Amino acid sequence: MSRSARSAFLLAGLLASAGVAHFASPKQFDATVPESLPGSPRAWTKASGVAELALAAGLVIPATRKASARATALFFAGVFPANVKMAYDWRDRSPKARAIAYGRLPLQIPLILWARGVGRADS
Repeated sequence: MSRSARSAFLLAGLLASAGVAHFASPKQFDATVPESLPGSPRAWTKASGVAELALAAGLVIPATRKASARATALFFAGVFPANVKMAYDWRDRSPKARAIAYGRLPLQIPLILWARGVGRADS
């Protein structure tokens, strides 16, 4: 397996794990949904879980990898407001919890770059 294919499979695994987690433990994700979004937080949790599973599937199929990688980068950018909300909501929690919440914010950048790299490698 090539390095680029391995990278795509690893990213797909990350997305699939997160997607499954949205259904296995939705309450924690519901709490990060910005209140400004219409509808229920659970609907957004389920929708993002489905999106992550679909993106993961697209990344493992060579014919859809490039488009899925681009969509994954956009998805990672799109969920950034949920991470900001989590950091804000956790500002009064323990130092460990705050470190987790704040640490998620800059993590979006390497995830976006990783997805873009997977898309470029497939070109």
